[in-house]
Amino acid sequence: MNDETGTGTQDTPEGSPSAGTGTGTQTGPRPEPLRFFGTTWVNHDDGYTARRIAASAGSLLAAIAACLILRFAYQGIQIADVGSFVTLLVIAMFAICSALAFGHTWEAFKKRPDPDRQASLRGLLAIGFVGSLLAYFARSLVEAPSENLHRQEYEAAQTQHEKRTKRRTGNPSKKRRRS
Repeated sequence: MNDETGTGTQDTPEGSPSAGTGTGTQTGPRPEPLRFFGTTWVNHDDGYTARRIAASAGSLLAAIAACLILRFAYQGIQIADVGSFVTLLVIAMFAICSALAFGHTWEAFKKRPDPDRQASLRGLLAIGFVGSLLAYFARSLVEAPSENLHRQEYEAAQTQHEKRTKRRTGNPSKKRRRS
């Protein structure tokens, strides 16, 4: 819920991690929102379970639709009568790229991928999109995809923030000088 100024103030109870995120009153790190989940992954509130079910069902339906589209492409190759070698090559390409995309996507849920490597794999991930959809489906059965990674980073940032703020208590200008 944003106000007219675009500051992004939210109506959240005091003490929650996102309390006062837009007003500047929060003194700690903010959780990074996840696609389709926002920051509901922090406390598993605001329809988190329903979002997980919807994300899981949506990615499975998208994977099924993609397989149907690939089936039509396969039928087009058969109608074109390009030969069994080309047909086998196309099937192998989609199968291998889907398997590699599944593995890459699954690992990206555990640790942040290298941006340069991600850019170089863009073509492979586009061809193996069915594998990425299936990885998203499988992961959303357990948790919001990348939730564990983001939770670890968020908790580490909170711990680091607490350590920093414990050292800096009070107004340093009013500190007594040693005699």
